[in-house]
Amino acid sequence: MKRNYLILGIASLAVAGALLAQDQPEKAPPKKAASHAAGGAAAARGKEVFEKKCAMCHFADSDAKKIGPGLKGISKRGTFTVNGSKVTTESLTTWIENGDSLMPGMKETLEPAQIKDVVAYVKTL
Repeated sequence: MKRNYLILGIASLAVAGALLAQDQPEKAPPKKAASHAAGGAAAARGKEVFEKKCAMCHFADSDAKKIGPGLKGISKRGTFTVNGSKVTTESLTTWIENGDSLMPGMKETLEPAQIKDVVAYVKTL
């Protein structure tokens, strides 16, 4: 009888050990984390474009005026300093594409994906 319990105990431990040794399936990252990572990549690409095409007129690390307004904190301010309009993804995109009387539109200079990336970057300032 004791021998049967011993064999049953050893078998139970072996099964438990085998179950624990199996690889657990990886959990998929939450969708927000994935989109945040994608947003981070877009912002990184946007920073490169900004430095080449926008930094000659705009500061990224200051709200002081260069030729155009400094863009640091533009998302936190919530409005454009030039006209007081609300800062949104759409309004930033439109502004970059079309410009205004003081800023040239960039839709002939930049690809749509580059404009999207610049918007992602500007929103991080």
